[in-house]
Order: sequence, then C-alpha cells, then structure tokens
Amino acid sequence: MTICETDLGKTQIAQQLSTKEDILQHLMKRGQARAQELADSLDISPQAIRRHLKDLEAEELIEYQSVQVGMGRPQHVYRLSRKGRDRFPNSHGKFAVALLDTIAETLGHEQVDLILHKQWERKAMEYCDRLGTGSLQDRVANLVDLRRAEGYMAEWYPLETDGSKNGHSSQFMLIEHNCAISDVAVSFPRVCSHELDMFAAVFPDSTVERTHSLINGQHLCGYLITGKSRT
Repeated sequence: MTICETDLGKTQIAQQLSTKEDILQHLMKRGQARAQELADSLDISPQAIRRHLKDLEAEELIEYQSVQVGMGRPQHVYRLSRKGRDRFPNSHGKFAVALLDTIAETLGHEQVDLILHKQWERKAMEYCDRLGTGSLQDRVANLVDLRRAEGYMAEWYPLETDGSKNGHSSQFMLIEHNCAISDVAVSFPRVCSHELDMFAAVFPDSTVERTHSLINGQHLCGYLITGKSRT
C-alpha cells in the first residue's frame, strides 16, 4: 500500500466520522427523522445515509421505530438513544448525582428536595435580574440566550393565536433539545417540577405549561408561555 493510498483511507474515515457526527447533531436538534430526510438535509445519498445509520445503530447511539406512511411499506423513524444523548454535554451531571445521593443518605430525601427547590429559587432570581423589563418576547429570547450559554440546545418561537394583536404574539414556545441536568432528573425526578416553578417565577405576567418532557421519553422539553390578559 502506498503513502497516497494510506492518506486516502484516513481521509475517508475522517469523512465518515464527520457525517455520523452530523447525523447525531441533526437528531439531537430535530428529535427524529427518516433516512430520506437526513439525506436531503445533509446532502448525502440515501444509500450512504442508511449505511451510516446502520453503523450508529450497531454502536447503540440511535434507535428507531417503524411508522406507516401512506399505502407503502412502514418506514423507520430514527432518534437518539440514551447513550447517544450522553455524548452531548450534560454539565457534569454524574458528579451532581453522586453529591445529591450522598446528601440523601446523610440527611434524607426531603432535605434533597428542599435543596433543589432553593437552588431553582436562586436561579429564578438570577434570570429575573438578567432578563430585563422588556416585552414578553424580548424576555423569552433573552432567556433562550442564557440557557444556550449553560449548555442547552434551546430555541423559541411565537405562536399565532386569535388573540394576537398588531402582529404581536402573546404565546411563545420554549424548546430545549437536550437537558443539561438529565442525569439529575433521572435520579431525582422532582427537579423537573422545580424547573417548571422556576420558569413560572421568571415570567410572573404569564402562565407556563410543560408540553413535552425528555424524562418521559419524548424527544425534547417544551414549555408553552402565555401572557396573561390585562384587565
């Protein structure tokens, strides 16, 4: 084998790894996708995409379910497995879980719940100080920026409703494609309730409802933020 052939082989391997990482990133952000959707998005042939998907499945980084589309054969819809999600940053979740386990063993689970509640209260105060006093839309956008800086793949968008006035929405979706505290949430599910309370405290002029939850097996965490009507 010549040096050129060796270099070519290394280049091909690097390209394959890059493509697989692109697939994982796409699934992390979008939640799920079919092979054809991935091929179109990444500008790769469907045959190549299926080879990469097969490899990722063998590595237990993705999983799929079969869905019926029209009258044709069922199609595979792919999503990240728990192992696949663990490849992304999680804010040192394992250390946090170990610390909370130690506190639970020493002081009891009630004290752990109290500590988590206090932590979210402090976080809500920090967010309130940094979000400013602008419109609800401005504050939602600012919160998403803060969450992204903390390791969340966060997005937001306005919802068109019958009550929208002058083109301004009073409803917004806050979406997080990953959970920076997923390890903590698995071991201490109450943390999710505290997080919802935190968002409600951050937007006192709105109601906040959880619409999706990663901990419940869905592909993202979603929050519906609705401005309260002024009377």
